[in-house]
Amino acid sequence: MPEPINLTVSLRGTRDEGENYQLFRLIGQLDAFSEPVFRKVMNKYIEEGTPNVVLDLSQIDFVDSSGLGALVQLAKKVQGVPGTFQIVANPRVTQTVRLVRLEQFLSLRNSLEEALGHIPGK
Repeated sequence: MPEPINLTVSLRGTRDEGENYQLFRLIGQLDAFSEPVFRKVMNKYIEEGTPNVVLDLSQIDFVDSSGLGALVQLAKKVQGVPGTFQIVANPRVTQTVRLVRLEQFLSLRNSLEEALGHIPGK
């Protein structure tokens, strides 16, 4: 059963835990307003749970430079644990990430199934 995670008015989400991964489904805007809370909450889950993280951003409406910065920092944190960091993107998120040439580093995936296929041991 997905557990709701408290973020902000403009960013909502749920967290599911698989056998060796955490799945976060986010809806709304990942921007300068929501980024500090997003980063704090995600860091807590990464420190307390499995380091294999899948972020489903397919329902995200908007990502700005603050949101991109938070994603880069989370990717670095997970890779340092060591773990895997996968992002399920929609065309809007993909375009924003490609503008700054981070699509390889942020491990953009087209579907949840594709992202889960890159989790070790799955």
